[in-house]
Amino acid sequence: MKTYEKIRLMREMNQWSQEDVADKLNLSTNGYAKIERGETRLNLPRLEQIAEIFHIDLLDLLQSENKGFVCQINEGDNNSDISFYATPSQELTTEIEKLKLTIKHQQELMLYKDQLLQQKMDENLLLKELIENLRSK
Repeated sequence: MKTYEKIRLMREMNQWSQEDVADKLNLSTNGYAKIERGETRLNLPRLEQIAEIFHIDLLDLLQSENKGFVCQINEGDNNSDISFYATPSQELTTEIEKLKLTIKHQQELMLYKDQLLQQKMDENLLLKELIENLRSK
C-alpha cells in the first residue's frame, strides 16, 4: 500500500472529510486531494505532520509491506506438513494494511480512553476530598 493510499485510508477510518484534514494541515482542499491521489511529492515535515494528526508512527506511514508470507498446514495423525510461500495480491496487501491501521488506531483510542478514565477518577477523588473538607468546617 502506497503512502498516499494509507493517508486516504486513515482519513476514512477517522470519518473525516478531505476538508477536515486539509484544515488540520493548513492546506487547501484541492492541495490535500492531490496528496491522496499521489500527485504531490511529500517532504518529511509534511509527512510528520500527517502522521501526527492521525496519531500513527511516521514509519508505519512510510513502510511498504509487499512481503510474501508462509502458510503451513499440519494434517491429522500422519504429521504431514504442507507449506508454501506466496506473495499476497494487492487486494490482500491492502486489506492487511487496513487491519494493521485499524488495530493501531483502536490501541490509540484505548490508551486515550484509559487516560481520560484515570483523569476522571482523580477528579472524583479530589472532589470527595473537597466535600469532606467543607463538611468538617
